[in-house]
Amino acid sequence: MRRRGFLRLSLGCAGGLVVGGLPWRLLAAPTGGSGARVVLVFLRGAYDALSVLVPYSEPFYYEARPNIALGRPDRASPDAALSLDGRWALHPSLGDALMPLWQAGQLAFVPFSGTGFVSRSHFQAQDWVEFGQAPDARPSSSDGFLNRLLARLGAPAATRSGGVSFTQTMPPVFQGKVQVANSPLTLPRGGRGVEADYESLLLRMYSGHPLEETVRDGLGLRREITREIAEEMQAASREALPAGSFALEAGRVGKLLHEHPGYSLAFVDVGGWDTHAGQGAAQGALANRLNGLGDGLKALADGLGPQWEKTVVVVISEFGRTFRENGSRGTDHGHGSAIWVLGGSVRGGAIRGEQGGLKPGDLHEDRDLPVLNEYRAVLGGIFQKLYGLRQDDLTEVFPGASVLDLGLV
Repeated sequence: MRRRGFLRLSLGCAGGLVVGGLPWRLLAAPTGGSGARVVLVFLRGAYDALSVLVPYSEPFYYEARPNIALGRPDRASPDAALSLDGRWALHPSLGDALMPLWQAGQLAFVPFSGTGFVSRSHFQAQDWVEFGQAPDARPSSSDGFLNRLLARLGAPAATRSGGVSFTQTMPPVFQGKVQVANSPLTLPRGGRGVEADYESLLLRMYSGHPLEETVRDGLGLRREITREIAEEMQAASREALPAGSFALEAGRVGKLLHEHPGYSLAFVDVGGWDTHAGQGAAQGALANRLNGLGDGLKALADGLGPQWEKTVVVVISEFGRTFRENGSRGTDHGHGSAIWVLGGSVRGGAIRGEQGGLKPGDLHEDRDLPVLNEYRAVLGGIFQKLYGLRQDDLTEVFPGASVLDLGLV
């Protein structure tokens, strides 16, 4: 973040973030909690959970993904997945950032998770998750589940808030009656420099060659396909930071939260996870994004300092991706995913929740990871433990959901 971007988060020497025009020093934190904080990290575009949490003991995983499967754990290979238990392993790009947390018991995963509502539309699924509605109900509320949680924690509308969103615009999850601080992070401006140089080189190589026109036509088609893929990925990300930028900004987010402990709920989204083509395995596009995400989560923890002990970071996505790879060596829109839960008070070092089989007959619609752990139930269990919420509170936050205590906190 440039200096001017960071200064937008403050009011100069008078100090403080702004919520509805009120300086932070005038605001009180929500009541009903124990100083606990939840940071929700939303991976927009539907990340491939089966490349993060690798089911290396399942033969069908390697049959279904001949080009993009992660190698079985092997200490002699830097590209092999990192064993977590007898069934699951971690993508090697996340090893430096997350394995120390796993070994310290501060990281857990909940596979076979997601929403019971089946949608392969990014926008519909993201809204469904953020509004926190029941799978069999049409979204009818105008408030997101974090806004409703703030209200149940005792944050009256238009007077005070314990929530902050590090997004370009207020996300659906925080929309509602309770005012929430919004502190946009910087979006980098990219270009086609490398791509243009590559095309120019090819055209020079084939200048005057009988294949020149064929190469020119091929490059035009390549540009068109690349543009369409980029446009879809950008749209699915909803202006969220890419993983590389998150790695740069997350430390500042952690420090800001450390300096303002009254923020009991925080939200940040990270885009670029719609990997339809050229996904890669241990190396490649997805691996690069996971490396940035892991570095960002580590920087967030470092920035929080001692408050890491009272912070629970939850990483979710709108849905998962197909179990089988597609013809473009990527994955398409799926269903089930995996939730990450990390923090100083997390009871981690374990894979939590109900697990199912991963043979062809076990898949949802013969293509996806099934959902066995409904995300609202998982989050409800975390909120109940952290904030001491009653059942009527949880019913307001997640209508129709049953609380699932997985022993995560």
